[in-house]
Amino acid sequence: MNKTILDFAIIASGLIGYFISISLITTSFYKSRANNYLSFSLFLLTSLTLLGRYGAGNAVLAFLNYIMLDFLVAVTLFTYFLIQIEHRYLKKKWYKWLYFPFFSSLIIEIILHLDSIFNLYNSDFAVQVFYIKNYTSFAYNLFLIFWGRNLIKNSNTISKEKRRWLLRLNFLIICIIASWLLFILFNSEYVVNFLWIIISFFSWWILYYGVFKLQIVAQKDEIHEYLASKRTNGTQTKKKISETTVSKIITQLHILMDEEELYKNPLLSRLDLATRLGTSEGYLSQIINQELNKSVIQFVNEYRIEAAKNLLHDPVFNKYSVEAIGMEAGFKSNSAFYNTFKTSLAMSPGAFRKLQKTS
Repeated sequence: MNKTILDFAIIASGLIGYFISISLITTSFYKSRANNYLSFSLFLLTSLTLLGRYGAGNAVLAFLNYIMLDFLVAVTLFTYFLIQIEHRYLKKKWYKWLYFPFFSSLIIEIILHLDSIFNLYNSDFAVQVFYIKNYTSFAYNLFLIFWGRNLIKNSNTISKEKRRWLLRLNFLIICIIASWLLFILFNSEYVVNFLWIIISFFSWWILYYGVFKLQIVAQKDEIHEYLASKRTNGTQTKKKISETTVSKIITQLHILMDEEELYKNPLLSRLDLATRLGTSEGYLSQIINQELNKSVIQFVNEYRIEAAKNLLHDPVFNKYSVEAIGMEAGFKSNSAFYNTFKTSLAMSPGAFRKLQKTS
């Protein structure tokens, strides 16, 4: 690959990485304690990429590379996962000792760099120490990332959606560590260039999974918790069933939707509803079509749209994204929410929200 093009791609990716890191801690939509650590992790990964490629020719940059910022990446990412799953380890006294490897590396490197002034140490010794720290850093990152993955899998404090996104993010970080291992084992120019591209690519995926998608899931969980607390503390308003709806199945179906809010399950199927009602799929479809003149999915989506409208209308939820509200209402994807909402109301969810703010 042309070296100029590769350098341009790496520098451009690095600048964007720094920009995103700063945006995470300054933008209200993304600002959170967890994202502060993710921001720092992304900042460190970007710095390590640039230092590894361009740090050798500058004494200050070389020093920053030698102190093993890698140790900080492991701890900040581990902390990010602990915050997301609300784990008790964050309150343990021993937790602060996770930073010990980094500070040890910093002290060792400061001592070794005195060699350039006083010529106290053999240069070969310094090189050996660097390789020892390099392998130790690799093992430390691997240990903390897999430890974090195990804690995510066993956590019972987060939703399934959040667990899925966290595990995907964790897997992408494992891929970066695997690339790092290749970098250690194969020190050829082609392998190094390939690894820089891979690391830059994975950084973008970390942004997508760890920031945007996970933020949507986190907001959806916040909305759900708020609504659950309101139902607990107040009287729940139930939809009145028309007296003309005499079918027992339709009556039971409304009860399931109003009281158990089955429509909020994005994977809810016609079979699931029929099973809960003790009937067949075909008969359920026939009853809904005859008495309500609509299909099962239309019936379920009407509940979802009504729930979304209530959330979009309530100023309490203005700080949450439209996609998070769609997920809380039971839609599987943002496109499904957008299309169904626009078909039902002849306007997008965003336009409906703006209309409510001005009215």
